Amino acid sequence: MKRASACLLALLALPHAPAHAADPPKERRLSREEYRDKMKGGWIGQMAGVGIGGPTEFRWQGAIVPADKVPAWKPETINQFDQDDIYVEMTFLRTLQKYGLDATTRQAGIDFANSKYPLWHANKAGRTRLREGIAPPDSGHPAFNDHADDIDYQIEADFSGLIAPGLPNTAIRLGETFGRLMNHGDGLYGGQFVGAMYAEAFFETDPEKIVRAGLAAIPKESQYHECISDVIRWHHEHPKDWEAAWRKIEAKYQKDRAYRRFSCSKDEKEPYKFNIDAKLNGAYIVMGLLYGEGDPWKTIVVSTRCGQDSDCNPSNAAGVLFTALGASKLPPEYTSALDVKTKFNSTDYSFADLIAVCDDLAAQAVAKAGGKVERSADGAETFVIPVAAPRPSAVESCWEPGPKADARFTAEEKAQIREKDE
Repeated sequence: MKRASACLLALLALPHAPAHAADPPKERRLSREEYRDKMKGGWIGQMAGVGIGGPTEFRWQGAIVPADKVPAWKPETINQFDQDDIYVEMTFLRTLQKYGLDATTRQAGIDFANSKYPLWHANKAGRTRLREGIAPPDSGHPAFNDHADDIDYQIEADFSGLIAPGLPNTAIRLGETFGRLMNHGDGLYGGQFVGAMYAEAFFETDPEKIVRAGLAAIPKESQYHECISDVIRWHHEHPKDWEAAWRKIEAKYQKDRAYRRFSCSKDEKEPYKFNIDAKLNGAYIVMGLLYGEGDPWKTIVVSTRCGQDSDCNPSNAAGVLFTALGASKLPPEYTSALDVKTKFNSTDYSFADLIAVCDDLAAQAVAKAGGKVERSADGAETFVIPVAAPRPSAVESCWEPGPKADARFTAEEKAQIREKDE
């Protein structure tokens, strides 16, 4: 008995980590005031990135944009109300505002079909199919959309993370609702990746950790996942030389046709030079984040100088970074001339409207995910957000797609589509 007691005492004397030390947190907390500040930063970042990159868009294909060709920043540059990678999101937000977070992809398709702003590539093809009566997911299926791997949902998925703080599965689900209107496979995953990065940026400032959080939200078997994983690895190999990493991206994801199997540029005079595939441009978003090292201007410049869709990519990169930083911590040159009253092209939203709508939808998203909004005695509110591992969408590809859904709008639904292609 004494021997047993001695053994027990010896065990008790050994150092032990607290029983809960290895347990992951079950919830995260974010004051609503901080949420608003970070969400506002995300929209400012999008506008800043697209404003700088706009004059360079697709002027450098398979080439690095010369440093002296990057436009100088002026405070007025922030006011970007006619950019497709911003105004398309407003249509999606309007659908959620009207029909709630459970809005169907068919309703989203009707609303998108009725949009009036100019579109290109997967967005344009998807909207055309919708107006013809082809409902989602077929409007984004490769059998109906030659641009299904293009960048489109990626450039407009920012909203899905900005209304889902700490909720990657909400961003993934919103991709299934809205990304299916025009994209499939890697084209869809690009938007879910971007949305999940935004969701994490409310709680994390380290760019690589944010990128890895986005990566966890898409299928490991996809080429998109492979591409972003490569960029992380090449950044580790060349931490101070972004052009060395760019050359590796160029060799594999631009020039190797195994990674261009659904490229929409195959039939051009210079086939495969133009590259609007989601994964290559997603790599350039990540280049800005990793090599930007948390600096707003450097992030925008690196992402812009990577070329190809060089306004959309810095828009995504700066949007994610500025979310992590928050509007109140941005240098004043990004906020001093912000016009909060002008409405975005063909939408109901000004910047001020946009902030209010996202704030309301975020509270709904937190509640829907099993969280809550706590109110203190002084009236301050805090989001209590449950932690859940990302659940990526099913694996698919545009070059070997699964069967069509044979989805068509009913006569009643078609009657709601008033806009027609010319």
